[in-house]
Amino acid sequence: MAVNQGFADVLEANADYARDFSRTGLTGSAARGLAVLTCMDSRIDPLAMLGLEAGDAKILRNAGARVTDDVLATLVIAKYLLNVQRLMVIAHTNCRMSAADDEELRAAITDAGGPDTGDLEFRASPDQPGMVREDVARVRSFGRLEGLEVGGFLYDVETGRLSQIC
Repeated sequence: MAVNQGFADVLEANADYARDFSRTGLTGSAARGLAVLTCMDSRIDPLAMLGLEAGDAKILRNAGARVTDDVLATLVIAKYLLNVQRLMVIAHTNCRMSAADDEELRAAITDAGGPDTGDLEFRASPDQPGMVREDVARVRSFGRLEGLEVGGFLYDVETGRLSQIC
C-alpha cells in the first residue's frame, strides 16, 4: 500500500516518539477514575491542564464539548469497564461553537464552500454556561450512568484557568 505523503510530517514525528516509547505498563483503565469531555480545539491540552499523566483519565473530544448520544454510550463503557467514576465536562472560552447557533454555523460552512449540513445537529449556542449546564444535566439524568459524579467547567484559553460552572 502506498504511503500518503500528506502525513509524512506526523509519521516522522511518530517514529521519533516510538524510539523512546516507555508507556508499555499502562492498562486501559482510568487510573484516577476520571473522564474528561472537552472540545477538539487544539489549544486545549487536557492532561497538562489538569495535572494528569497518560493512563490517568479517559479523554473524549468533540466540537464544543457537547454530550451527544455517542458520548453517553462511550461513558457507559468507561464507567462499567474502565474504572471511570467522575466526569468533567469542560467547555472553553473563544469557542466557535459558542459564537453562533446551528443555523449560523450551517451558513458559515456553506459560505466556506462546504456541503449542505441541514441534516446535522451541531448543538451550538452563544449561551456557553447554559450549554455546559444542559450537558451536565443530560449525563446526570441518563439512567445508565447513575452514580457517576459529574461537574461542568469552563477553561480560559488565554489564562489556562479552569472555573467550575456546576
